[in-house]
Amino acid sequence: MNNFLRASSNGAKNFFPLPNAIFSLGLSAGELAVYAYLMFCEDRKSHQCWPSYKTIGKAVGMSENTVRKYVRDLEYKTLILTEPTTYESSSGQVRNSNLIFTILPIQGAVKFHNECQLGK
Repeated sequence: MNNFLRASSNGAKNFFPLPNAIFSLGLSAGELAVYAYLMFCEDRKSHQCWPSYKTIGKAVGMSENTVRKYVRDLEYKTLILTEPTTYESSSGQVRNSNLIFTILPIQGAVKFHNECQLGK
């Protein structure tokens, strides 16, 4: 096996965790790709990241509008939470900035999925 495929002896430096339960939620390939990229970007302590739709789209091979759709789907399925941010331009105008994505605990999404399957 090539060295770049193996985890190093002091930990998995070039890998990120993806919960096994994610595959039981019936996600589309697009939803899974966006979720995986957000997990890749996530700060492991705060569970947050802030890539732009454009950055996500380039990473997973989708348009910004398609990424927006999958982000909404992931929010609905309680896998992520998004919060808008703003910044002040040099001229003093308040402008929108990237969203902050918070990766939510997988157990909530599993519970939501199971309740939807039962018709609750």
